[in-house]
Amino acid sequence: MKVLVTVKEVAEAADDFEISGTEIEEGYLEYDLNEWDDYAIEEAVQLSEERDDVETVGVTIGPERSEETIRMALAKGLDRAVRVWDDAIARQDLLDVDAKARLLEAIVEQEEPDLILSGVQANDDSFGATGVALARQLGVQWAAVVNRMELTEDDTVANVRRELEGGVEELTEVDMPAVLTIQTGINEPRYASLRGIRQAQSKEIDVQGLEDLELGEDAVEGALDLTRMYEPVSESDAEIFEGDPGETAGELAEVLQEKGVGAQ
Repeated sequence: MKVLVTVKEVAEAADDFEISGTEIEEGYLEYDLNEWDDYAIEEAVQLSEERDDVETVGVTIGPERSEETIRMALAKGLDRAVRVWDDAIARQDLLDVDAKARLLEAIVEQEEPDLILSGVQANDDSFGATGVALARQLGVQWAAVVNRMELTEDDTVANVRRELEGGVEELTEVDMPAVLTIQTGINEPRYASLRGIRQAQSKEIDVQGLEDLELGEDAVEGALDLTRMYEPVSESDAEIFEGDPGETAGELAEVLQEKGVGAQ
């Protein structure tokens, strides 16, 4: 069985940063493995440890810099990795969900995995839709926000538990091949060992561009345009009481009474 895991490098801005055009200047950004993808990686690695016939492959869309992130996924136990990037992709200001799904679809057609695991969402853009969009592109079944999964012995069905709104959970069966978006808490992601980090340096990362994937430049043109980047204005109606505890407690009590707190 082959398990494909989508892995994203996400950017986190420093507390103080500057915006240049539609981007945060590079010097204010730090890059890391997307938190939700870390749980998807762990789920794939645990599956490969439980069974002898499982190959795990990570796929990421990103520039050469993102190889540090995908190597971290390899250090945690994935067998090999694919990185998708070329100049045509780099020229895009924004890769929207559909564009990412088209790129990942091409990798799926090459790899023909039995199961695809993706994080529920990404820390940076928070689209939260790439996994489901990929399933739609592939025409396969999917389950989102999965917090438990078990495969049948013949690998034809995934029994999953997924979170719904209001704390409700759903138990359902998903025919494989399928796409599951993994929620945090499904497992405890491991730290990469020093041995794993050393081994990851020699593992294969297959870099593929649009031509390799038999796609044209229109494949990465999306429906969304990034037109503006700005720091949202923080607004607050907080009232700060100053003085000794007795005075501030009295003032607080008056405000609470005015708001109706404790009223019968």
